[in-house]
Amino acid sequence: MSRFPWSHWSASWPVLIIYAAVAGVHLAGMLRLLSRRPPAGRRAVIREAVVFQGGLLVAAAAIVSPLGYWSGVYIWVRAIQDLTLTLVAPGLIVLGAPWAALARGLGRPAPGGSQAAGPPPWWLRWPVATVVVFNVIWVAWHLPALFDLAPASRVAAAAEYLLYLGAGILFWLQLIGSRPWSPAPAPLRRAALLAGTVAVFTVLGMVLVFGASVIYPAYANAAHHVTTVLDDQQLSGAVLWMGMLLPVIPAAVAILMRWLGDEESAALSAGLDRLLAQPDPARRGSAWPSRPRFR
Repeated sequence: MSRFPWSHWSASWPVLIIYAAVAGVHLAGMLRLLSRRPPAGRRAVIREAVVFQGGLLVAAAAIVSPLGYWSGVYIWVRAIQDLTLTLVAPGLIVLGAPWAALARGLGRPAPGGSQAAGPPPWWLRWPVATVVVFNVIWVAWHLPALFDLAPASRVAAAAEYLLYLGAGILFWLQLIGSRPWSPAPAPLRRAALLAGTVAVFTVLGMVLVFGASVIYPAYANAAHHVTTVLDDQQLSGAVLWMGMLLPVIPAAVAILMRWLGDEESAALSAGLDRLLAQPDPARRGSAWPSRPRFR
């Protein structure tokens, strides 16, 4: 990955080519989908397309923009890049629900229909395992050996980016779903998985914030003439600790609102079932007494 000091942009042609290819296929599929939809149903599809394209652009910008350049110089900038590629960009991609458009753009039938009513696809059947693997990947790439390797190796950097994006997309699919698929776990279970992930991110951030020794010696460069590498490392821990709350809090609120909605629906359904229940002829009273009874 070559860097241009005068612009602080990272030139990564494979990233730009992949971005252009995915964005082009998605737009082509969107045009095919919109041509078969009535005008009233196009607004939601267009809104999702904008969100997906935004997530795709955020992911590409995290690699080729000045954020990608300075992530090899300062640890705290690397923390912002990691959060962007792991939580922010994958979350937008999942919210954008691009699967039907991508399939149509590739000339394949769109997912959904009978599949939506049947069992969920295999990648939605293992929520606990998926979240555990997501957190293992996150922690593993913050171990000194792998963390220091990525800025010096194109292969290691590409592997890190792909694993972050792939694991992040699967992670958010388990928690918030993406049309036409709904999350398999119940809302409270999803909230527990999200809370466990927050705990992992918090512990890693605390280790970096309160650490008294340099964990990433590869970042000991000439740019740290104002702040030390240890200061940079501690600031990165604060970024990870607090920054992950920005995408996690809205997701947690949405999951809890879904849980409350399900609880209210279940209570209303139980009340209606009891109200509409036929009285048992063998019993004298009805299911709903008209007035209090006293002995």
